[in-house]
Amino acid sequence: MTEKTIYLRPDDKDIKLVCYVSKATPDVPFNGKRKAILICPGGAYSYCSERESEAVAMPFIARGFNAFVLYYSVKEKSKFPAPLIDASLAVKCMKDNAEEFHIDPDYIFVIGFSAGGHLAGALGTMWHEKCVYDAIDMPYGYNKVRGAILCYAVITAGKYAHRGSIDNILGMQGSENADAALLDSVSIEKHVDENTVPMFVWHTSTDKCVPVQNSLMLCQALADNGIPFELEVYPEGEHGLSIATEIVGTKNAYISRWVDDACRFINKL
Repeated sequence: MTEKTIYLRPDDKDIKLVCYVSKATPDVPFNGKRKAILICPGGAYSYCSERESEAVAMPFIARGFNAFVLYYSVKEKSKFPAPLIDASLAVKCMKDNAEEFHIDPDYIFVIGFSAGGHLAGALGTMWHEKCVYDAIDMPYGYNKVRGAILCYAVITAGKYAHRGSIDNILGMQGSENADAALLDSVSIEKHVDENTVPMFVWHTSTDKCVPVQNSLMLCQALADNGIPFELEVYPEGEHGLSIATEIVGTKNAYISRWVDDACRFINKL
């Protein structure tokens, strides 16, 4: 396996894609290339969590994927749609370099955790927004992924919002007082339509940081629009479990099965 870092914006060394590439072929698509997973760590749009980056890449590599960790716009740079543009640049980079990365460009999936789940959800629902194509010269749909995995994701800017994440992407404190149109603009459940990609969603019902209602609201919207999805709600567990193994210090064998469940779901797409 080789590791390579690519800077996605020439003027910002913080926005980067760390690529973990293997040419071994245990279980790959029919054309002999690996599927790819784009990982968006959490961190409330304040930072990108190391517990949800390389630690997530390794089990997916073991299951036949090549993995790419996106370090996207955070803190004062995170005002939406900057992170969505970062994620679109990452997908473009992966497709542009598919031969070098030994991946099938038609089998790119995005996975996100907490605020990174919001970003993964945005890429899965808002990939076609004009602001993306105003910022990136690419063919329509070039940044569209085949499916998304959302892990205890920030979804809504409404009643059940993780307010810190929403404050950051709106560039304002006290975002609960923003007008409804502005809140809707960053609420993933409000953007689900026929363009939305299939999604695997998981959460714990006892999450005190990002309430499980975030995932429930998203899946209701997916169901209403006929988008394929799978929802796993585990009866207990704190926020930020990542892969829920000893590697990240939160071992929970019951919840760690989500990796295999997600792979099963996306391998059918």
